[in-house]
Amino acid sequence: MTKTVSSFYAWQARLVRCPLRSVLAVAGLLLIAGCSGPEAGIDGSALESAAAGDLCPRIEAVLRHSADRRLLDASQQGAWQVVHGVLAFGPAFPLAHDGAVSPAVEFLLGGGRIAGWEIRVGDVGPLAVVDEGSVTGQGHPDQWLGYLSQCGVATGESGLVGGLPLDTPIRAGGRDFTLADLLAQAKRDIRPGQECSWTLMALAAYDPPDASWEASDGRRWTTEAVARMEAQSEIVGAACGGTHRLYGLAAAVAAYRAVHPAPPPPESGWALAESVLAEYIDRARQFQQPDGSFSVHYFERPGRSPDVFSTLGATGHVFEILPLVLDDESLAAPWVSRAAERLVTLLERTTDLDLECGGLYHAAHGLALYRRRLCDRSSAAADPLSSGGDH
Repeated sequence: MTKTVSSFYAWQARLVRCPLRSVLAVAGLLLIAGCSGPEAGIDGSALESAAAGDLCPRIEAVLRHSADRRLLDASQQGAWQVVHGVLAFGPAFPLAHDGAVSPAVEFLLGGGRIAGWEIRVGDVGPLAVVDEGSVTGQGHPDQWLGYLSQCGVATGESGLVGGLPLDTPIRAGGRDFTLADLLAQAKRDIRPGQECSWTLMALAAYDPPDASWEASDGRRWTTEAVARMEAQSEIVGAACGGTHRLYGLAAAVAAYRAVHPAPPPPESGWALAESVLAEYIDRARQFQQPDGSFSVHYFERPGRSPDVFSTLGATGHVFEILPLVLDDESLAAPWVSRAAERLVTLLERTTDLDLECGGLYHAAHGLALYRRRLCDRSSAAADPLSSGGDH
């Protein structure tokens, strides 16, 4: 994947760009629009100039545009696209289906029919089927669980991500379960050598850092052992340039540090995870382009591309990690601000384009986390889905 990270991303973008033929309810009518901007478009230059000189209002504007003007439709998009939207905007993220609009989480977890959403009943709970390489279904183990555990932005003082509560109902195989059952099944199925990036996100969100459990093969696991396994795994060749693996590690380390502020023991899995994160965040900074974007080759080497999808995808995926890893002083550093400004500019200039959903929603999630950390908390508390807009 080293040579082909950017080219693969461009290829994938063509498949899941969401010609996003979404249904917008406007003045009581159902109008067809794209997942980029509305057909009777919003002027991207107006968005940019109206918020010139202040990044926080510009972030708010692009987040609101992405939430309000890119409505997904269950008859047009797949579960992969919808779950990414939920990651960015939380449980209130809307989905058009069957001539109506309702929260996507309720539709998916309630057993709604959409391409790629395949949930079976496992030994102890529901099991999301992995469809490797799919552009509509779950492409990695526990991907749905991981993103549901990280969706939205918390309102607490920590500034960390939120996530659905464990008692959230899930309908599978004609039976009623909860998100806790989905987590229990994931922990039961874990094996050595498994890709656990998204599993680690869920463990960080729902279990204490010192949690331990027994898998179905009799092996004893701890969250630290999963973090160590992920930290010892390849980064550059992992999904999306390794950004998801690093995000999982970042979420786990943040959860650990919330309980244990002192540096972890040098030989621990936590120390290894922190070391890996420091190395690759430094690579991101070193490979950053003059315009503030991150390398389209992610953490392998510097590089840029004229393809906006590759640039948005790489910059959004890398940027999403930073609010979880960096302290306040580091997050306010000029190189991070330049990356945030470039990401906002990319979104402002593509308001009338169909965008690849992964790049769009990871960028939106990263900007929401960044806004929570750095912008005025009173304005940051306003959820782009909680007020205004036409759904």
